[in-house]
Amino acid sequence: MTPPVIRVRFAPSPSGLLHVGNARTALFNFLLARGQGGTFVLRVEDTDTERSSRASEDGIKDDLRWLGLQWDEGPDIGGPYPPYRQSERMERYRLAADRLIMAGRAYYCFCSGEQVEQERAAALAAGRPPRYSGRCRALDVAEVTRRRAAGEPAALRFAVPANRDVTFTDLVRGDVTFHTDVIGDPVIVRSGGGPAYNFAVVVDDAEMAISHVIRGEDHISNTPRQILIYEALDWVPPVFAHLSLVMGPDHAPLSKRHGATSVSEFRARGYLPEALVNYLALLGWSPGEGQELVAMADMARRFDLTRVSHSAAVFDVEKLAWVNRHYMKEADPDRIAALTLPWFVAAGMVGDGGAEALRAVQSVWPMAIGAVDRLEEVPARVAFVFGWDPVEARRLVAAEPDGTRVVAAFADAVGDQVLTRESFRAAATRAREVTGVKGRALFHPIRVALTGWDSGPELDLAVPAIDQVAAVLADVPNCATRARLSSQ
Repeated sequence: MTPPVIRVRFAPSPSGLLHVGNARTALFNFLLARGQGGTFVLRVEDTDTERSSRASEDGIKDDLRWLGLQWDEGPDIGGPYPPYRQSERMERYRLAADRLIMAGRAYYCFCSGEQVEQERAAALAAGRPPRYSGRCRALDVAEVTRRRAAGEPAALRFAVPANRDVTFTDLVRGDVTFHTDVIGDPVIVRSGGGPAYNFAVVVDDAEMAISHVIRGEDHISNTPRQILIYEALDWVPPVFAHLSLVMGPDHAPLSKRHGATSVSEFRARGYLPEALVNYLALLGWSPGEGQELVAMADMARRFDLTRVSHSAAVFDVEKLAWVNRHYMKEADPDRIAALTLPWFVAAGMVGDGGAEALRAVQSVWPMAIGAVDRLEEVPARVAFVFGWDPVEARRLVAAEPDGTRVVAAFADAVGDQVLTRESFRAAATRAREVTGVKGRALFHPIRVALTGWDSGPELDLAVPAIDQVAAVLADVPNCATRARLSSQ
């Protein structure tokens, strides 16, 4: 038997930044498509002209590319079902609306917003579902024609059939049923001519041959309306899967009050894309086999919608940090240095980000690996290499019982040599032999003399980096170990 053709879509509204919850939806769509040899479609739902912008669309696309979620069809690359922006599909919505009118499945509604709101408030006060009463549904053709000819504003509503159940099988939640008595007749074309969401999305998904609709659980109540529109247009609905929402630690929907919420914010703070992707995949899905750290290709191979949980997914920044630390350790050091360089430039530690600056960052990265959660923290971790306070260093050395003696012996052992890990260890061993001091009493005075810090990275990494960076950035004062030691 031939397996079904998988066509999925991610359809963001370009009215802001890409929220990590929406990024997870895009990821799950992408994983299903890649794992099943299907097609991942990017469609831009930009009919909200007041809030939508091309800048927002470009930002969302940039974030998706950064995450590695490259689409197969979309507004920038085309495909067999263009156009891929809703604002460019108005004629398609008009034709579908005409079909519904001709079939008696849609009607014009002249009710004002105030009237609809009054009906809604009255229904809620009476304990009834807040649905439209259908007062314009019974208007005869002559009255509708007259009022429209007079220029009276009118929306187009879909005529929901009475007294029936609408049932669909959700791949995450099982069978879901709504009765039409609680749905009401939804607006499908606004009085200004723009399509409403529940109408446009049906036309788009049907005409783009979307096989599976994977989206957030906040769309569950929209699904019966959409299924009824599919039926009225003689189209076959796709398979639906509704994901739980991404929550904050307090189990409220993840929002600004919980901290960073957009992909661009996590990106700007120095999280790696592979780390964010891996973590987002764990929000409501398990790759199985007791694993949590899984590469994208392996996730796609294992991904199965039936293994997606319908329980709330809580965004844990500490868990994300753990995942990010793993991927920073695994990443190519040269790539990490290049990604970290802009933070060094912004901190004024290196110049304009040229080749010498990159070499300096490459020299200090081994000190930061395993000690930071994200790339933006690296400059602060290694700041002593680029700047040093001799007054503070002398104060800290003097506070050590054998500080002055140890530093003098270490300085003699160093001489004029440029330190490596091996020569640093040899010099420290020589200082121990000369002074008879060992352990913390030996190494702590050396640390404070050369770094001006009471704690920090391993000395056999930190001390050689001072000479390495000084050799690269000759215009940075007071970086060489010999210069620092001579000031004690």
